[in-house]
Amino acid sequence: MGLISGGVFFKILAFLCFIRLSQGRNSATPDLPPLWKASSFSKIQHEAYDYIIVGGGTAGCPLAATLSKKYKVLLLERGGSPYGNRNISYLENFHICLTDESKNSPSQGFISTDGVINSRAKVLGGGTCINAGFYSRANRRFVKDAGWDEELVNQSYPWVEERIVYWPKIAPWQAALRDGLLEAGVSPYNGYTYDHLFGTKVGGTIFDEAGYRHTAADLLAAANPDNLRVLLHASVNKVIFKTRHGHQKQSAIGVQFKDENGGHHQAFLSQKRGSEIIVSAGAIGSPQLLLISGIGPRSELKKHNISIVLHNEHVGKGMSDNPLSSVFIPTKDPPKQSLIETVGITDDGVFIEASSGFGQTGDSIHCHHGIMSAEVCHQS
Repeated sequence: MGLISGGVFFKILAFLCFIRLSQGRNSATPDLPPLWKASSFSKIQHEAYDYIIVGGGTAGCPLAATLSKKYKVLLLERGGSPYGNRNISYLENFHICLTDESKNSPSQGFISTDGVINSRAKVLGGGTCINAGFYSRANRRFVKDAGWDEELVNQSYPWVEERIVYWPKIAPWQAALRDGLLEAGVSPYNGYTYDHLFGTKVGGTIFDEAGYRHTAADLLAAANPDNLRVLLHASVNKVIFKTRHGHQKQSAIGVQFKDENGGHHQAFLSQKRGSEIIVSAGAIGSPQLLLISGIGPRSELKKHNISIVLHNEHVGKGMSDNPLSSVFIPTKDPPKQSLIETVGITDDGVFIEASSGFGQTGDSIHCHHGIMSAEVCHQS
């Protein structure tokens, strides 16, 4: 039997410890309903659904879980599963996920017509799989302006927070930002809080203490698995309409979608009163689906030879994004990696936030991709 030198033994021991620590992270897949590939739809017994939700993102996942308590629900997601993808799951790989340009990347980069670089999620869990993971409750004024029931909204927050939200162990850079904001007069200091409050605060995060990301997809664990079918790689390309007996207006009765192999399928609503197609495909995908289904400005639909189901001049118009001004600060030594934990909220509604340790040069990944893009690409 050969002998192992002390140096080699130490390296092997260190490697095994690293593997053990990695496995010790809270990386187990939650107890979810089955996640099916879209191509499996042709192999199952077709059934009608009380609700068909297009888009399994930040809103679609908790909505599907909630509705499945009482109703038959079909959730259609054009992307794949976030589970098993380390670039999604671990904080230190945040920037790698944003630069993945492969066909099946959870982060689909694009450039707007005026040259602004951005990313769009293509994965179960939506933007919660590729964003910086900061969690905060909505501004009360926003809830009121949206016409929502404030009491019901406040009752809903804990349902999410108990499942996927954590208090951060504040990183050195985030502590420095907190102190700097207070010194600059962004006050008062509101401590650790989920509430939207003017001043400086430390908010919640969907990264746990081990740096593992918990996304909206985790909320599907609260669903009734007997009532929910989740299809991945299901790209919905049309809402199907029909004029029902005794009605002049057309009603949505189902959807048409394409699976991962290019196969085409249709899914239909039940005949129950109140059954609905819910479009939850994001700020870009939702109006796009409405337009190609025949809902939108008459002139725009005619231009593309799309049959008009409903003229609505507002569909596909007036989209805007929050402006972001980034300041990159080089340091002598690389700071510890951190994403947004501390924020300052001014009386004018401006958010001041920071991340650290993801690269500081002009060629850095963090300078050219995602939520902190410092580049505008001018197209000819």
